[in-house]
Amino acid sequence: MTDTNLNRIASDSTRGALYGIAAAALFGASTPFAKLLVPHVHPLMLASLLYFGATVALAIVTAAGPRPEASLRWADAPRLAAIILTGGVLGPSLMLIGLARVSAVTASLLLNLEAPFTILFAVLLFGEHLGRKEAVAAGLLILGALLLAWAPGELSGSAVGLIAIAAACISWGFDNNLTQRLSLRDPIAIVRWKAFGSSAANMTLALLLGASLPATSVVVAALTIGAASYGVSIVLDTYALRLIGAAREAAYFATAPFFGALMGMLLLGERIGSQESAAAVLMIAGIVVLLRERHLHLHEHDELTHDHIHIHDEHHQHAHDAGLTSAEPHAHEHHHAPLSHAHAHSSDVHHRHRH
Repeated sequence: MTDTNLNRIASDSTRGALYGIAAAALFGASTPFAKLLVPHVHPLMLASLLYFGATVALAIVTAAGPRPEASLRWADAPRLAAIILTGGVLGPSLMLIGLARVSAVTASLLLNLEAPFTILFAVLLFGEHLGRKEAVAAGLLILGALLLAWAPGELSGSAVGLIAIAAACISWGFDNNLTQRLSLRDPIAIVRWKAFGSSAANMTLALLLGASLPATSVVVAALTIGAASYGVSIVLDTYALRLIGAAREAAYFATAPFFGALMGMLLLGERIGSQESAAAVLMIAGIVVLLRERHLHLHEHDELTHDHIHIHDEHHQHAHDAGLTSAEPHAHEHHHAPLSHAHAHSSDVHHRHRH
């Protein structure tokens, strides 16, 4: 493999990490802002407004002009519907059921199960691979998130509450992996539809429970937060899923609570003490290990035909039919011939093979 291709692969891995951390930062930093709105609006109504803010923002981006990405197709509808159901309907609903039945400390700790479930499903069900060092790095990041969530208080809750929050994390774990499998399509289109479906579902549930729209100032604030923390954040996260797979993305996204703690310090005057500092050390160590690890071995690519954005690198050597653009990057349906080679790689859609 040429130095150019090696550099490109390393660049993809680094970009995936940066996208994942940026997504976590935007999402985590929104928590203190959302906390300020909670007393003024029903939680499901707030979730609907946040997702609708993302929908509007991404609709504006879409209207700005075409992008060299593969479009969603009708064949993608079942998977997109499953993403909306697991990530936008079941997850939030189960979380609210659980939050009403467990203590705040218990809920904070249990909600960190999303990352382990995402990694577990990615490795056991969706064909991803984590090396020993990468698994340790993911463990450090998750441990840091758990340490941030730990607070003095009673660990209590009913069995129904515990099961509901765990089930919410399972739903989000499937959502992350299903989104990764669809991430070769246009991420902005994926998130736009996901946000719209989630907004509609949460709005319906909120109205059925008797909730009403809050004051105009609260609506505007929620839409603004949603544009960044649910729109831009989830788009960046989808790019991370595309480039590095769901298992590694989940590890990077586990840093979101730390960014929430930082914003809480700035916005709400909260202090970062020894507990938060220890969590930061664990998370930084995990990130460094993940960034430095290079998974390299001889592997085989099966024959495959699909459509996604690409350049003509070692994995994409094909002729173009008449009328197709030669400008790179571009997207069109293309054929992968069987290929056997060795290079550094992550568990993206092109690299699901036995080890």
